[in-house]
Amino acid sequence: MKRKDFIRQTLGLGGTLLLTPYLSQAFHVPIPTSSDELLKRLVQGNDDHVRELLARGDAANRHGSRSLGYNFAKFAAAYCQPLSEFYQQDRLITKLQETVDRLFAVLRPDGTINSGNLESPPDTAFIMEPLCSGVFILLQNQQPALEPIKVSIKNFVEKVGQALTTGGVHTPNHRWEICSALAWVNALYPHPKYVSRIDEWLSEGIFIDEDGHYPERSMNYSDVENRAFITVGRLVNKPAVFKPVIKSLEMTYYYMEPNGDLVTFDSRRQDQYSFKTIMGQYLHYRYMAISQSHGMFSAITTMIESQADFDSQIIRESLFHFMANPTLLRALPAPVSPPTTFEKLFKTSSLARIRREEKTVTLFGGNDWPLIIASGRSVSPNFFAFRKGEAALNYMRMSSRFFSMGYFRSEGLTLDKAGVYTLYKKLEAPYYQPLPVKLRKASGDYALTPSTDDRFWSKMAFDKRPQSNVKTLESRVQMREKNGDVTLDFSVTGQEGVEVTIHLCFDEGGALQGVKKIPGSDTDYFLENGYGTFEQGKDRITFGPGVKKHEVIRGLEGEKYSVHFGSLRTPGQHVYLTGITPFFYSLTFA
Repeated sequence: MKRKDFIRQTLGLGGTLLLTPYLSQAFHVPIPTSSDELLKRLVQGNDDHVRELLARGDAANRHGSRSLGYNFAKFAAAYCQPLSEFYQQDRLITKLQETVDRLFAVLRPDGTINSGNLESPPDTAFIMEPLCSGVFILLQNQQPALEPIKVSIKNFVEKVGQALTTGGVHTPNHRWEICSALAWVNALYPHPKYVSRIDEWLSEGIFIDEDGHYPERSMNYSDVENRAFITVGRLVNKPAVFKPVIKSLEMTYYYMEPNGDLVTFDSRRQDQYSFKTIMGQYLHYRYMAISQSHGMFSAITTMIESQADFDSQIIRESLFHFMANPTLLRALPAPVSPPTTFEKLFKTSSLARIRREEKTVTLFGGNDWPLIIASGRSVSPNFFAFRKGEAALNYMRMSSRFFSMGYFRSEGLTLDKAGVYTLYKKLEAPYYQPLPVKLRKASGDYALTPSTDDRFWSKMAFDKRPQSNVKTLESRVQMREKNGDVTLDFSVTGQEGVEVTIHLCFDEGGALQGVKKIPGSDTDYFLENGYGTFEQGKDRITFGPGVKKHEVIRGLEGEKYSVHFGSLRTPGQHVYLTGITPFFYSLTFA
């Protein structure tokens, strides 16, 4: 048998990928490649990675036990793949056994590991996808040298499997990660207890809202959940769990910038302040495109394959996924071009996305109220972003010196019939009168309570006191868009003489013009008047006109953060526009 035919049969290759080289002006698809060519690239990428792992020795395990799972899978793929330069090399037998020994060294008596959280079932589950993929690859190979490794890794996997049939969770996605791990354990070493535990978790119901958000509203954790449901669906034959995956992936496209970045403003987890890219969802799009004959996902898959980071993030890292799930190497269905001009309001998270080819707009007003600073709550003050090709305004924020209450955060987002989007928030800050006579204590020992405006706590029994001298601040931001250009109208009224600061954060790599550098900083600027520009690559954003009525640019987060010396400042180039209430101002982006 020819090697090419052998590879096709053992990996389930299904011919060439059916690609269209051109879908729309702003949605480019690369020249068609065959699945054989993709496999060769994956093997070469894995070989490059394995070569580095061998050279680094102990340093290759820098991420602790999670690294062990991925390293095991990469060594297994290289050893068992006939195209690999490491095919059936004895030194990989040594590395596989060393990795198994390390896994046992971190295994706790209850079958869990310590990985951030102590003796954590969900953190243990996170290493099982790559590890079990590697085990699956080894079990398909009858090389005698692998037998001792198969015996010892079975012992490890079954110990973990037992722990996961009884262990608990912390967060919504942990349930599904454990189900995914148990699906793998059951696929390798079947036992009814694994499927029974999966069914127990699934019986709680999978929440996904009408827009396509899982409970965390997080691009980071939707990756986790989509992967988990795909694994459960295909390994335990539960195709019903593919439905939320399809809904999530369809929504995710509309959160994607033309360069592959994903909007995270409305996340309830740590990624609300960071960036994610579509690359993390590549395997999900590819599998669902093939298994569900989904043309839009097919087009998105080929778009991801054309991105600059595809080799480093997918080709270099993913051979074991393709070997453990050969469906991934089958032909993609005919692509259906997704829209590159759209306007969508995601009502469940109060986030609007507008795309006009290479121009995109994001507007967000969906924080969770009351405002509580905690993981699992949406609290980001980022309410606007604008992108024009390579040039990006990462976010806009607004703050005021109104009783140190911090950044403006809207209570929702509305859209009227004229196409005007509105963000709005009213703040109230009272003063407090003496307690009623019957509640007074000679000892002065009153309950430790929060102020009714939630700025601070004190032993003052605030909730029992009459209020007076209530001060208010009403902030309204209205956005109008036409052909990708935007006008934002600001109205901040109520208490007079309040300093207001609009904060723009542009990408680090571009060049600002028309702004004035603030002394003592290399990344802070005022736009005092006229229009500023931000250039990156071949693209330019024009914004303005400028306004400067004061110089307050620090402490914008408010007392909730400053009391703990916290900051929400991020890397980037920061431009400030300042005014004093009553403040009426229009700002345009083009």
